[in-house]
Amino acid sequence: MESEVPRSVALRSNRRDQDGFFSPGKVPADYPIKLVWKRGFVRLVFVAGIVWMLLILIVLLFHVWSCQSSYDFFSAICNKESKVYGLLNTWGFVQQQHRCPIPVVDDPNKIVIPEGKTSDSIITRLSYITDDDEPLNNGSSSPLFGGHISWAEREESFKIKPSMKVHCGFIRNGGAEMDPNDIEYVKKCRFVVASGIFDGYDVPHQPSNISHRSKELFCFLMVVDEVSLEFIKENTTIRTDSKGGQWVGIWRLIPLKNPPYDEPRRNGKVPKILTHRLFPQAQYSIWIDGKMELIVDPLLLLERYLWRGENTFAIAQHKHHRNVYEEADANKRRKRYARPLIDLHMKIYRYEGIEPWSTKSGTISDVPEGAVIIREHTALSNLFSCLWFNEVHLFTPRDQLSFGYVVHKLGVKPFKHFMFPNCEYNSLFVLHPHTREHSSKVEWVKSLSEFKGKGSSMKESRGGLGLWTPYPGDLSSVVLPKVVRTSKAG
Repeated sequence: MESEVPRSVALRSNRRDQDGFFSPGKVPADYPIKLVWKRGFVRLVFVAGIVWMLLILIVLLFHVWSCQSSYDFFSAICNKESKVYGLLNTWGFVQQQHRCPIPVVDDPNKIVIPEGKTSDSIITRLSYITDDDEPLNNGSSSPLFGGHISWAEREESFKIKPSMKVHCGFIRNGGAEMDPNDIEYVKKCRFVVASGIFDGYDVPHQPSNISHRSKELFCFLMVVDEVSLEFIKENTTIRTDSKGGQWVGIWRLIPLKNPPYDEPRRNGKVPKILTHRLFPQAQYSIWIDGKMELIVDPLLLLERYLWRGENTFAIAQHKHHRNVYEEADANKRRKRYARPLIDLHMKIYRYEGIEPWSTKSGTISDVPEGAVIIREHTALSNLFSCLWFNEVHLFTPRDQLSFGYVVHKLGVKPFKHFMFPNCEYNSLFVLHPHTREHSSKVEWVKSLSEFKGKGSSMKESRGGLGLWTPYPGDLSSVVLPKVVRTSKAG
């Protein structure tokens, strides 16, 4: 009896194997249909995936094409500020144009100017150091315009606090003084278009396409040194008003006496970067280099680059470079400043942790095209300008090399700025050649040994002193990143 129980279980198991799923010789009647349906479903999903990817690719390509189209309708629907466009541009899918349409409003008279100011929620109080701790430097009889900034002070200035006091040029008796008549005139200037000419490289170029509203609203201020003022007098007609103000067309000339630096290019950075210090009553400013002729109404620029995106600082992307080390390499090849000093400048940044730009950097680019700067003079925007100028004061006068460093030190999120496409930048102005090419002996220096002996006269006595002050770190082991040129023009 006991032996028949296992036998009965084995027989039932055997029948299930023969009649059920484990039988290799027998399949359900609808099995072929299920198999065909299963394979067809897989193919359908696969084809649908391919079609979906193609549609996405077509949409992305259309997006890129519309942004570069010469047809107004298509260029109008393009959003160059979108994350999609930025990503495609970063990946190299966007063909770089020299000029492209600027999506500005049709009529400057229809623009509604925001009331009040952008609130200073991060920094509530910003003040400036006005007296130099060391009035004498290497036999100099006057303080440094940018002050003697110690390494500790420099590092502390990047730590954002509600109340801050920083170096920001204009140290008492440091140079760059304005005439009292000009100081009184600029007090009424809330909206400013500023430019500058130093060492007689240019003559003022009159802006075009300026509306009557903007002519009434903006002060057009041309900052010049004494050499340039004489050059302008010899080559253009200057009109003098009843209060002694000097004019060339729409431009009010603002002469600066006692140049603060030996190097004209470094002097030019004073009105360019420290616009808020020269014209403290200004709420908005647009800077353009002296060789440029502005061809877009300035009110349209404020609406496009500041108010529309709620920005307080806007500057163009560099046409060729995003990586500061690549920009430094280009500066050396083009002899923009002494090669070993550019290398030393970059070694300091590398030692302090500045990586070559990548898509993970959190910025569109680390290198700007600094000939046009559009700002609202908020406390944070002013702080950025001060710290940017301090880097120019301490190191090389090439401001493109220090812009990205200051952005990273302050933090990308606190300092919200807009780097707009380079092709729009090229549509803002007509570029005129300099009246002569700038050249100085320091630009041809290939090694530090050339600054010794008779070459010591090439050292600047009032600027770039951070390059000659012992750095509190070992720079001897610093290796600069290898530069891969991304553009033949760069």
